[in-house]
Amino acid sequence: MTLNRKKRWIASLIGGTLMFLAFPFSGTLTPLIFIGIIPLLIVEASISEQGKSSLNIFTHSLICFLVFNIGTSWWLWNASAGGAIFAFLFNTVVMSLVFQAFHITKKHVGSKQGYLSLPFYWLGFEYLHNHWEFAHPWLSLGNTFSERVSWIQWYEYTGVSGGSLWVILVNIIGYLVFRNLKNKKNLKPVVIIYLTSIIIPIAVSLYIESRFNNGQKLITSANEIETLMIQPNIDPYNEKFDRGSFYKQNQKILKLASEKINSKTDLVVAPETAISGGFFEPRLKSILVYPMYRDSLKKWDSELLIGASTMKIFSEKNSRSSRQMNDGRYIEYYNTSLLLSPKKEAIFVHKSRLVAGVEHIPYSYYIPFFDQLAIDNGGTIGSLGKEKSVKIMETSFGKIAPIVCYESVFSEFVAEQSRLGAELLCVITNDGWWKDTPGYKQHFSFARLRAIENRKWLVRSANTGKSGVISATGRIISETDWWVPDAISAKVQLLKGSTNFAKHGDFLGRSSAFLAIFIFVFTLSKIVKPSSQKKT
Repeated sequence: MTLNRKKRWIASLIGGTLMFLAFPFSGTLTPLIFIGIIPLLIVEASISEQGKSSLNIFTHSLICFLVFNIGTSWWLWNASAGGAIFAFLFNTVVMSLVFQAFHITKKHVGSKQGYLSLPFYWLGFEYLHNHWEFAHPWLSLGNTFSERVSWIQWYEYTGVSGGSLWVILVNIIGYLVFRNLKNKKNLKPVVIIYLTSIIIPIAVSLYIESRFNNGQKLITSANEIETLMIQPNIDPYNEKFDRGSFYKQNQKILKLASEKINSKTDLVVAPETAISGGFFEPRLKSILVYPMYRDSLKKWDSELLIGASTMKIFSEKNSRSSRQMNDGRYIEYYNTSLLLSPKKEAIFVHKSRLVAGVEHIPYSYYIPFFDQLAIDNGGTIGSLGKEKSVKIMETSFGKIAPIVCYESVFSEFVAEQSRLGAELLCVITNDGWWKDTPGYKQHFSFARLRAIENRKWLVRSANTGKSGVISATGRIISETDWWVPDAISAKVQLLKGSTNFAKHGDFLGRSSAFLAIFIFVFTLSKIVKPSSQKKT
């Protein structure tokens, strides 16, 4: 099908619109993702058939993916207008370059080879986008199914990359359906393949879920514990980092806990940076709020996982985040998970998957003054320190995974915590920066994928909501409302063992990234070789 310029623009806009309408809470019309990329594939084929410049492909990719990025992430504007614009443009360009790589391979290696390369290019891109300093896995195509957990129980084997692969393959087959609409002989088998490629993964997922529901498929069930999640609802812009109200904020957390806690409560979970005043870790016991937490925990005989802003002093530069002080020593600031117990010493684990532009400036060790460009969302400005390796926490009842805010979007990070022996996933976050928008809803929804990938129960404490409890099958057991002070208690299972995904990590993404590089190098050789022959 040959499209004129107007129709190409319309098709590109339709593709981006279908993709964002399929995304959780941008529309949550999930089935649309199975046709969302088809319009762009049609545009690419039309431009190729007309022999137009490849630059046209890039232009239309930009249109499609810009609509997708803005439609799914417009709420970033509420936190930072500049940061939102950068995120929209940067992610749009990167996604367009991936689609351009597919087009170049199709053009210079062959049509069939080109379509076969697209899944490798896309999964490879998503993998690399999880593992560099501009990491932003929020828009991975596999995240689209976070509100349809009955469809993707097989994520315990593949992780989110399996969902992305599913989306790409179904759209390629869907494009073949479109190409054969006038060819009745070939149309029927292609339609059957298309429908089968959608139905079979869902059927497999439903079967896996039924085995869980019937008690046939569990990793290893250990103890059942009682947890209490606190949602203090403190305004992150005007109150949370105000030192004058610091003591009252922590009193509010303990008051909410005391209203719901009982003699059987094992673990209380409070939000990210709930202790927001900032203190040196060795001086924990001297900070103003420590005595009231210590006394409450002794009274309750419970342990507390709470977020804190902490600092450490070093005699020498410890990392690129170390800042030199006037006396020649170095200081580092952290976004920290703090485990307090009436029976043992406190445990500190620093957040290690930091938000680009807010908690760290990508590649600032090459251009140090870039640290001054950090977005101020309250608290410490500039690059924070982080853990050098993934860590979990040992409590009196078992091992837990402390997951701070953005870390819950990184599937391999949580999988490594599971591999280290975590029996319960504990997310502490703020989520008030974006106000009442799809942002906090998407963030909560993505936590359901982590539960499935690792077959662990997940508890979540969010400052302004949503807080809640998610089962090992990704089902929401309980949740709070937005912007309401609350505390919810729930019994959860501690599950031992590791899933296939937890054991092997994102093997689909890793292998795709390797093959994508190989394919692109091979494509470049095909481009260079004819040029060399012409010269001779």
